[in-house]
Amino acid sequence: MPNVSAIEPAAAPDNQDGGVVIRAAEADEAPALFRLITDNLETGHLLSRPLGEVVLHIPRFHVAVGQEGVVACAELARLGPRLAEVRSLVVKDDYRGHGLGTRLLAHVVEGARQQGDARVCAFAHDPRAFIHLGFSIVPHPWVPDKISTDCHSCMWFRQCTQYALVFDFEPGAQR
Repeated sequence: MPNVSAIEPAAAPDNQDGGVVIRAAEADEAPALFRLITDNLETGHLLSRPLGEVVLHIPRFHVAVGQEGVVACAELARLGPRLAEVRSLVVKDDYRGHGLGTRLLAHVVEGARQQGDARVCAFAHDPRAFIHLGFSIVPHPWVPDKISTDCHSCMWFRQCTQYALVFDFEPGAQR
């Protein structure tokens, strides 16, 4: 199992680097998260999220906050009793290319480990940050909870160009 703590210290909520703090999102930040996601739909290959959905799911979001406010976000959604998914991972243009997305992803994965998840999945067009943290590319059917929860209603179902990625906390986990 990769050591996520090697990328981000265990005290992730207090982690600061270059003035950017990674922590749980706060309720009043929902409009900023919505704007960040909406502004990056094309460049980040993100699925559209209505503001009401972001507001409803704000307790599941983690953010990177700099001097100008929220500069990155990611959601950790429960798909099953021991399975979570990383969603809406996006970093503001000015902050890309400096490892902030990887730090935020490591923070979210550590959160999944702390809540007792055995596996974390993600679907991404660019899998590099995920692979760097120890995720593996797998066939889509290896994540049936994701497919039954979201994929059937997606306009890209059966035409998806994203990579399915999984991170198993337990060695030898069943697929």
